[in-house]
Amino acid sequence: MDRPELPLPQLHAFVVLAEELHFGHAADRLGIAQPPLSQQIRRLEGKVGHALFTRAPGRIALTPAGKELLPAAHRALAELADGLAAARAVGSGRAGGLRLGFAASLALTVLPGLLNAYRERFPGVRVEIHEMTTAPQLAALHDKRIDAGLLREPPEDEPGLAFATVLTEPFVAVLPAAHPLAARRTVDVAGLAGSPFVLLPRAHGPRLHDRITAICRAAGFVPEVTQHAVEWQTVCALVEAGLGVSLAPAGIRRMRLKGVAFRAIDSDVRTSVAVAWRQGDGNPLVARLLETIGQLGGPRTTGSSTGPSVISEEV
Repeated sequence: MDRPELPLPQLHAFVVLAEELHFGHAADRLGIAQPPLSQQIRRLEGKVGHALFTRAPGRIALTPAGKELLPAAHRALAELADGLAAARAVGSGRAGGLRLGFAASLALTVLPGLLNAYRERFPGVRVEIHEMTTAPQLAALHDKRIDAGLLREPPEDEPGLAFATVLTEPFVAVLPAAHPLAARRTVDVAGLAGSPFVLLPRAHGPRLHDRITAICRAAGFVPEVTQHAVEWQTVCALVEAGLGVSLAPAGIRRMRLKGVAFRAIDSDVRTSVAVAWRQGDGNPLVARLLETIGQLGGPRTTGSSTGPSVISEEV
């Protein structure tokens, strides 16, 4: 079926005249003179091929063709108005769908508050979250499978992507509850030398892995990694099972496992959480996400490199 070519002014004029059934009143509502209104109606009738109104001195009425067209005209104008409103909402970042990657450990810290604040500000936006470690998030951003990501230890240089620091936090020792060092309030990292370590695979978060091993090297030893796990929850479960010890971001303490002790360490090295997005994307939903993070206290910088944040997680 061919799409009809009906100019909106003609359709709008028809609906108003059908509601008023008076050329003068309809012209006043439309803000035009009567002759242009009459011309609009005649052109529409030419498109339809039939008269839409009967005209008599002092009164007009809808013809059967006009009565048939009126409900469809109402629906067309209403759907167009709805479509315009929806387009404006999406264009302004108040509606649409945001695909957000996140590191699993952030479900314990920054993610719940951010999602609550974002949904409160923009209830018309659908947020689709994807649990990923750092390297998969970077790949998903490049492949346009997610719009933004919350990740740990972003790379120093990743062409095409921008980062801003959202959160910084210290590291803690993750020990079996029965470990001798668990009795201490603060653990000397050097005391972990010789203990088997459970760590995330380097491929899933190179900078986080290297930061942890650097803490150990600064304490005089290279950690003997005997077990790997992709998620921190699994790392802690393996520690609880007595398969080793670990160093982890302080937010991991919120897991509160009975068989695991989380202790401060004698190192001032901190780990960072950043929001990442594609440079030059122009997605208004991402812009609104960054605004929301800003209202929560970070990020303080945007662009192709990371920067300091006003949010911190203390031990």
